[in-house]
Formats: sequence, C-alpha cells, structure tokens
Amino acid sequence: MQQSPGASSAGVIGRRAPRVAQGTEAGTVAICFVAAALESLRARHLDADGLLLAVGLSPGLLQVPQARVSVKHYGELWRRVALLLDDEFFGQDSHRMKSGSFAMLVHSVLGSRDLGQALERTLRFFGLILDDIAGALERDGAHASIVLRERSAAIAPKVFGHEVLLMLVHGVACWLVGRRIPILRAKFRYAEPPHSAEYRLMYCTELEFGAPHTAITFVADHLELPIVQDERSAKEFLRTAPESILVKYKNGSSLNSRIRRRLRQMPPGEVPDFETLATELHMTTATMRRRLHEEGASYQEIKDQLRRDLAIEYLSHSGRSVMDIALALGFSERSAFHRAFRKWTGASPGEFRRGLQP
Repeated sequence: MQQSPGASSAGVIGRRAPRVAQGTEAGTVAICFVAAALESLRARHLDADGLLLAVGLSPGLLQVPQARVSVKHYGELWRRVALLLDDEFFGQDSHRMKSGSFAMLVHSVLGSRDLGQALERTLRFFGLILDDIAGALERDGAHASIVLRERSAAIAPKVFGHEVLLMLVHGVACWLVGRRIPILRAKFRYAEPPHSAEYRLMYCTELEFGAPHTAITFVADHLELPIVQDERSAKEFLRTAPESILVKYKNGSSLNSRIRRRLRQMPPGEVPDFETLATELHMTTATMRRRLHEEGASYQEIKDQLRRDLAIEYLSHSGRSVMDIALALGFSERSAFHRAFRKWTGASPGEFRRGLQP
C-alpha cells in the first residue's frame, strides 16, 4: 500500500477525530458510504483494505449490507483517503480538489455579507476547482435552491460526487449561520440508489429521483441570515471536519431527529412508551404516528436504531464488556443483545469488536 501522509498534515479537511461524547447526536454512517469513499483507491489499485485496517475497521464489514460504522471511524477514513489521493473530492471529478482546498474555501467565505453571498462564493469556488460539475444558487419566490448540473450532458452523474458536494456546501452553510438550514425537498439526476433510505435523514422526506438535475430547496429567507463565524471558530470547525459537517448535516428538524435527541437524554431502560412521549411532545398519538409514517419511520425503529448506534459507539470506543453494554442498553440478557445486534449489523457484538482490531 502506498504510504499515506500523516493525519496531522496541514490543510486537509480536519486534523484529528474528536472524541464522540455520550449524549450527542453523533449517530453512525451506513457501510455503503464507506465503500463509496474507497472506490477511487481501488480504481487506482491502492490498498483500500489496508487503509480500512489502519483506521480500525475490518474489510469484512463491506460484505455486510446492513453494517454501520461510527462517525469517528468514517471521519478518519475520509481524511486518510483525501490525503492519499491528494483529492478532497475523492476522485469524483476529472480535476482533483487538492488537499487544503476546503480550508481555503471556509476562510474565503467568512467575510460574506450574509448567507446568500456566502453560498454564491462557495459555488463559484467549486466552479473553479471542479471541471465536470457546476453548482448554482437559484431563487424562485419564497424558495431558494442549490442546483448541481454536469457541465456536459454526456457526463453521467456520480452519485457519491453529488452526495459529497451537497454535504460540503450545505454543511458549510449551516455552520456559517450557526443553525441547520432545513431542506424542504430534494431531487437527484440519478436513479434511486439502494441506500435511498439514508436520504430521509440526510436531506428530507420529499425526494425525487431521475430528475433533470440535482437540487436541494429551502426557504429563501435563510439567505438573509448573517454570518456568525470568525477565524477563531473556523479553526475549530476545520480541526473537527468532516465529523462536524456530518453531524450538522442530518435532517435535524424532522420528528425522527427530535425523538432521537429526546431519547438520548435518558437511560435506555427509562425510555417512555409511545403515548407518554406523544404527550411530552404536545401531540396526539395519531398525529405523531402519522408524521413518523410520512418520514418513513416508526417509534420502534427509532428506539432500535438508537440502541444500535449506541452499541456501535460503545463497542468501538470503550473497553466496556459486552454484558455491561447490554445492560446499559436495557437488555436483561446477554443473549437478547446478541440476537438484536446480529439483526442490526449482521455480526455478533464480539465479532464486530474483533473486526475493529487491525
């Protein structure tokens, strides 16, 4: 395997992964995004499996469709792939986005008058860096959209390229104004991918595939929001990227996310029943059930996903025994935890933890 530069090299997105704190909404990342980040390494005959081992992940996880990894692991993988390729766009364009480009972008938009101007500058920046894809900010009455188009109709859209560019543009925008900008609807110039269920968390619930172009739409009033960041906060943002982008980028305004945040504040064994939670959120049970259904979720799924994500965090980043983790997550028996974890990830807790060892 080609030797990658050290993770502390100046200029690359982020420098080191922050410790994931209990109680945050860090969550996990689907294995399909791990595979996508490695595609360019494999195309160049570089040792992608060796890089996975170097960040503490087993290559065998790629063979388990339902597997997930912690945000910390994915962030470290992201940094190392970008350094190894000297491309912060992961080979998704015919022109490399050299290491340090993202940091330059962040510093260049800090002096913007408002979010609208910052987005215009951000998209012009990417227009200078990338050859195959261009972004534009378009306004239509009360709505505004970040629109991505290939520069030539002959260029087929790259799914991961669109995902990365939207994440970077929207992630920077949210950070600049100090709040998440809710996405009202999203459409994509490619067919629905197998992992489209993740899009409901990444973007919103109103999705369209096979559209003439890719776009995310939000309320135009957000364009007038002032920039609240400065050089000092930019330093911390870049130090913790891409984790800081991944966490902010989630669809935090959804009912699904609100419930996840509420449940993370309490021990798993004290999670309220559906009726009690609906009352706490000032909803009828019928309204909460309908809204969750519209988001493609259910209360039981949210509880299972939260326990799954916490289990992955504990197994990945703590020395707690499997039994201790099972009890902490509200399982009365080790065997019940084993069955649930295998259903969630395709592996037993012990197999998953051993798979994290280089």
